[in-house]
Amino acid sequence: MLSLPAPVRRKPGLTPMIDVVFLLLVFFMLAARFGLEGALELALPGSAEAEAWQGPPRLVEVLPEGVTLNGAPADEAALAGALAPLMADNADPVLLRAGEGAAVQRVVAVIEALGEAGLTRLVLVE
Repeated sequence: MLSLPAPVRRKPGLTPMIDVVFLLLVFFMLAARFGLEGALELALPGSAEAEAWQGPPRLVEVLPEGVTLNGAPADEAALAGALAPLMADNADPVLLRAGEGAAVQRVVAVIEALGEAGLTRLVLVE
């Protein structure tokens, strides 16, 4: 009787598995958020620190072509100066609203400009 030699058992190659592990590692490293690029300090209406409104209205509406202060057109560069007579100090809240068709980047630019001018309580509303 003729006997066949026993098949030689090959160990599975680890190279494909290591390649998959490294690809997953690279994917999760690229997909992870390592930190915030930048953060804007905003108070949201109805939050825990909400209080009764005091003083004259201070509503800044950001439009695609400019800004308005309490419904009247205002110069974007002089917006902080136009708000000064309406505020007792820089901690008074200022309401910001994005107008129809206004780009988010324009709203962020106005927020940053007011923040650089020293206004500390910017409230974003719909």
